[in-house]
Amino acid sequence: MRLVLGFLAALLTTSALTPTASASPAESRPTYSYADAIRETAWVETGTDNDHDGRPDRIAADVIRPDARVRVPVILDVSPYYACCGRGNESQKKTYAPDGTPQQFPLFYDNYFVPRGYAVVLADVGGTNRSSGCFDDVASGIAVVNWLNGRAKAFDAPDGGRPVSAAWATGDVGAIGKSQDGAAAIGMAASGVAGLKTIVPIEGVADNYAQVIGNGAPFATPENTGSPFTYNERAAELCRPFDAEQKARAGTNGDYNAYWESVNYVPRAGQASVFIAQGFGDWVVAPNQFARYWDALGRAGVPRKAWLSQAGHTDPFDLQRAQWVETLHRWFDRWLLGLRNGIEREAAVHLETAPDRWTDVRSWPPATVPATFRPASDGTLGLRGSGTATVADDPAVTREQWAAGVSAAKFTGAPLPAPVRIAGSPSVTITAASDKTAARLGVALVDYGPAELRNTAEYGSGVKNLATRSCWGSSTGGDSACFLDTVADVVGVDHRIVAAGWADLGHHASLRHGEPLVPGRPYTMTFALTALDHVVPAGHRLGLLLGGTDGLLFDPALPDFGETLTFDLARMSVTVGLTKPEH
Repeated sequence: MRLVLGFLAALLTTSALTPTASASPAESRPTYSYADAIRETAWVETGTDNDHDGRPDRIAADVIRPDARVRVPVILDVSPYYACCGRGNESQKKTYAPDGTPQQFPLFYDNYFVPRGYAVVLADVGGTNRSSGCFDDVASGIAVVNWLNGRAKAFDAPDGGRPVSAAWATGDVGAIGKSQDGAAAIGMAASGVAGLKTIVPIEGVADNYAQVIGNGAPFATPENTGSPFTYNERAAELCRPFDAEQKARAGTNGDYNAYWESVNYVPRAGQASVFIAQGFGDWVVAPNQFARYWDALGRAGVPRKAWLSQAGHTDPFDLQRAQWVETLHRWFDRWLLGLRNGIEREAAVHLETAPDRWTDVRSWPPATVPATFRPASDGTLGLRGSGTATVADDPAVTREQWAAGVSAAKFTGAPLPAPVRIAGSPSVTITAASDKTAARLGVALVDYGPAELRNTAEYGSGVKNLATRSCWGSSTGGDSACFLDTVADVVGVDHRIVAAGWADLGHHASLRHGEPLVPGRPYTMTFALTALDHVVPAGHRLGLLLGGTDGLLFDPALPDFGETLTFDLARMSVTVGLTKPEH
């Protein structure tokens, strides 16, 4: 740890960049009436019959568009949550007039963008809300994009009905959404569907395998995976065979197979420009999803922009509301209306370094110096490892309890003489033996020391609602543009887990083929931890935790292996990227 000063001395002294003014003041203006906007539903055929009812599946696409004789681009949010769970910090759901005409469109996109010459389309994933079919979010979104470009059929009723045209659409589409909605947008972009010009995934999944399996270790039983809880009553019955088929393709052994390869969109990043948002405190969709996708976009030369916060699973609308709306407005103007406002030449990354402290930088991750630390049997973390550590796995114990030394081996370094920023994707190499034929591993990187941080431990969002409201666009009696204001939810802590990773030791040789362990035989495995961008203040200690099953993440219904792990500390290491904190 004494080398930290040496690392800092070797780092570049690049300073943060300030936002660049737009090259052109051109922007869309609120010239159309929101109250008079056309509200309608089109049921779009996907060309499949996933629910096996003998009829083509139809996706319910609720449309709101200016009542004007102009063709307009579309902002599209494909979601399974419009009926079951809602969207935004107020869990807004779609509402409908007695005749079925959509009234409330959740979130602010319709209120703000329709008066500015955009249509907003909120599509129900197959089998959810008013759609038929089964859960296939990417195919649902692709069908809607195809309809908007004249390549798919749609009707004015869920069954039968008259054909509905999208002649009012330019065919240019931007897909947006948080969580599962963001995953759909990423998958649509990977498909190369023509007409999709940009996507704005917020806390979205790019690699579905990594979302539900940690390096060979499934986080849940097959019965508790997928999204059946979002199904409408009809799909809950008809989609059982479809869901069973998908689960059979995915397998239950944690192997990375052809199914998981088909839903890993990282290698196919390309086509559409991307404006992505991610919280480094998000344990629902961990930031390694962002980091791998962001790197792939860079390699593919895709125009990209990112908002990176220290919050949890939350929308930037609830972090810096005015700036987010303005930036999103300019992004859609650039890629859907073709207005040359210069946003693609500005600093690519808007980064929160501490609660409500933001800076703009050209790239992420920053240039770093790799530093490798090793644990020792005396509980220290330094440059040399030695001895062994033994951990009895207890699936009821969480990683937060590990940080206190419960059912985990804990190692800490010396107090840092100066603040240091750890950024990027750390990796860990583990050598361990199990006394059973199977074993789960858990690793966490910890900042030990007092701090005031966003409350993201145990899946906290890091924000909280206020009683006041602010308005973003136009309202009607059925759809208000005014939303509860938010503020950072800050708590005092004595430690913070800043990165973590999980694995099945039986997949030490390959993620594609796990194998039973020989009890007592040591195995070596290297895997990445979740991405981070965190400043460790002077006087704090960097810690490493070695455990088994993480009770915060793994489904309690999973088999309890009851293993005892013996770690060979001399053959273990964690590597992080160090740089100077942003000023």
